[in-house]
Order: sequence, then structure tokens, then C-alpha cells
Amino acid sequence: MHKRLASGARLEIYDQIDSTNREARRRAEAGERDPLWIIANRQTDGYGRRGASWIQSEGDLAATILFAPTGDPEKLPQISLVAAVALTDALVAFAPTAPIALKWPNDVLLGGGKIAGLLLELVTPPQGGVAICLGFGVNIVSHPEGMDYPTARLGDVMENPPAPVEFVGRLDETFAARLAQWTTSGFAPVRTDWLSRANGLGAEITVRAPHGPIAGVFRGIDAEGALLLETAEGVINVRAGAIAPPAAL
Repeated sequence: MHKRLASGARLEIYDQIDSTNREARRRAEAGERDPLWIIANRQTDGYGRRGASWIQSEGDLAATILFAPTGDPEKLPQISLVAAVALTDALVAFAPTAPIALKWPNDVLLGGGKIAGLLLELVTPPQGGVAICLGFGVNIVSHPEGMDYPTARLGDVMENPPAPVEFVGRLDETFAARLAQWTTSGFAPVRTDWLSRANGLGAEITVRAPHGPIAGVFRGIDAEGALLLETAEGVINVRAGAIAPPAAL
């Protein structure tokens, strides 16, 4: 199925595919740049950050948007946080009173359980330039099992949750709006909204950083999107890693 969404991006829906991000990467490497959403009803080899497998059931969302970014290349990683805020915008549009929160760097929580995550990959194809493959996974109808953290689904707070294609229609609108905000006004307004939805501000956390775990108090994110962690040695900026879930500590 092929159609256009409100932003002008094309939409392609696959009954089955290995991974929406892998398909987006293939298309980017072949020179495609026009905004394109790819949805899979079923992924056979879905993955998340650091190659972790992503479990998706039919009725849940597995989607990737491919597009050519503009702006300072060094600031492109901020789009991950821009997308996280846009994802919460879309979730709240369907469930206005749901307890939605953000977990650094790119997880979304519902009532403390992970409902969604996203994955930003930069592709530099042989033809030159840069493309972004931005994947979204949302638990709409199912609770993934066997995880080391609690999970949640949109169906927990909605009697009739949206189909994946309906959810992407709204996400396309919220992401386009947030990306335009970031492009014209910079990261500051996105940071403000991210912090207003942050989970665990002021709490003791452990960050799984590339060189080992770091414990401290979560003090927010800085002007570039790095996590601010107050340790015994002072406040440090953590630019890579993830907050460990309580069950994994």
C-alpha cells in the first residue's frame, strides 16, 4: 500500500519485512532522500539500540521514517530527542490523561512501563550527503514478555487503541511540527518540553555508559541533549549510554 501523509511524506506498508530500519537504510544507500515512512505489520529481524532485538506483535507499531536532514551535522543526534517529544505528543493525542513520561535518551514510559522506543541511524551513502533512518516501535496491543524492565501498551489506557497506520498518521504530524520547531528555533524549546515530561528528575539512577555504569542523581539534560548526572565528583555530562531500569540494577 502506498499513500501520502499530511506532511507530504510517502507511506509504504509491508505485510512482512526483516526490519523497517534495514529497509530504510537500503533505500538511503540507493540514493532515496524524499521523506518516506515504512510500516511493517510483522518484522522478522527487528532491532533497537546497540543491536538489541525489538519484539513486535501484530497490531503494534514498527515504523521508520527516512529523510534528508538540514542544519549543523554535529547537532543531528538531537533529532532523537526531538522525535521522542513528538512521540509523546502523538501518544497524548490518543490518550490525553495517560501518565506518559520520557526516559533518557529515547524511551517512552506509560505508568512506569516502557511503551515505546526509537532508534536514529545516520547513513552516508556512496552518492554523498547524509540521510536519517528514524525508527519507532510502539506497544499498541501487546506487552512484550521476557524483558528486564516493565512494559506497557496503549491498550492499557484506551478501549479501542488505533491501528498502526492511524498512529503513524498522527505521528507524522507531530514529528513534522517538532522537526520544524527544532529547525527554526533550535533545541531550547524542545529541551523545555522534554524536561517537562522527564521521568525521575532528582532521583538516584545508574547510567549504562560505554566505559561502565555511573551512579548519581539525574539533574536533567544540557543544552545539547546530554544527560546531567550529579556524582560525588560533581555534575557530569553523559553523552552516550542509557539509564538502567530498576530491575536491571
